Amino acid sequence: MPYDRLVQVGRVAYVAFGPETGKLCCITNIIDQTRVLVDGPSSHVSRQALNIKSLHLTKYILKFLPGARSKTVKKLWDSHDIKKNGKNPVDFDRYKLVNAKQAFNRIVNHEYNRLKKKNKVQLAKKTKKVKPRKFVAKSQRIANKFKIFAAAPAAGKKK
Repeated sequence: MPYDRLVQVGRVAYVAFGPETGKLCCITNIIDQTRVLVDGPSSHVSRQALNIKSLHLTKYILKFLPGARSKTVKKLWDSHDIKKNGKNPVDFDRYKLVNAKQAFNRIVNHEYNRLKKKNKVQLAKKTKKVKPRKFVAKSQRIANKFKIFAAAPAAGKKK
């Protein structure tokens, strides 16, 4: 299945940017293609409409009807321990992992480019530089081949 985290009522989401950045909330209703109504009573996110692009969907889903009250959402939120289960995805361990991957990729790319440059220099040394051929018309080549036109003798200096 290509998508396992769909925008649906009850989906717990992480607010990636905006005034509520870094908080967990729950989708309570879908307004249109780009906006949803969210509520996070336990994480101090007031009931509001947010753009879907500003949310990162998590794997957690709470079962309730569309447009559920904040009290209902809070009860389900606390019973499922979303705060404990849905750890903030921007924690220090994830940060360290991303930095380690970047450092590793930087080292690999540096070594790859060094070897590529070294190989380019070696190839340049191996190849012989051929003197470019001077363009001569076909008739002139034939004349030179059969020595049709003799070179004029060098004339002496005139006084």
